[in-house]
Amino acid sequence: MTKRCGWVKMTNPLYVAYHDEEWGRPLHDEQALFELLCLETYQAGLSWETILNKRTAFQQAFHHYDYHQVAKMTDEDLEEILQNPAVVRNRLKIFATRANAQAFLQVQQDFGSFDHYIWSFVDGKTIQNDLLDYKQAPAKTTLSEQISKDMKKRGFKFVGPVAVYSFLQAAGLVNDHERTCDFHSPH
Repeated sequence: MTKRCGWVKMTNPLYVAYHDEEWGRPLHDEQALFELLCLETYQAGLSWETILNKRTAFQQAFHHYDYHQVAKMTDEDLEEILQNPAVVRNRLKIFATRANAQAFLQVQQDFGSFDHYIWSFVDGKTIQNDLLDYKQAPAKTTLSEQISKDMKKRGFKFVGPVAVYSFLQAAGLVNDHERTCDFHSPH
């Protein structure tokens, strides 16, 4: 039987698949990084399960996170998304998606890729933590505070240190799988 981190809700197949196939795996694909960043920004004040359950609707609303298209979305496009009950209808978060796409493109221009930018904070290597219990994981760290500050300076929205730390965990820059989890070993 597969051993997983204690936070995984075994009753939700989306949660299990997310943990087993995505969370904590080093991610370098630009579009996938953008999607994950957006999903983490939507989570502020909500449960991760809520966001996972709405993920397909968000993908459809935001051109499958093609950041070039998202950056060009009009206010009218975003207002239309706010009418969709299948997404989180928070005006600031929906409009932040466009702002984040624009900031993402600027980072690509400045650093060659968002991947290069974000992974430079960890010298291109996953930080391997050794947690017995997921509850030991911090909500934020000095690193996530540093990245949050830099991202905000670059125009990103909803990227506080807690959201950034969640992003670092999800994108595999930090490995916070529990020691007993079958997915703890570096991928």
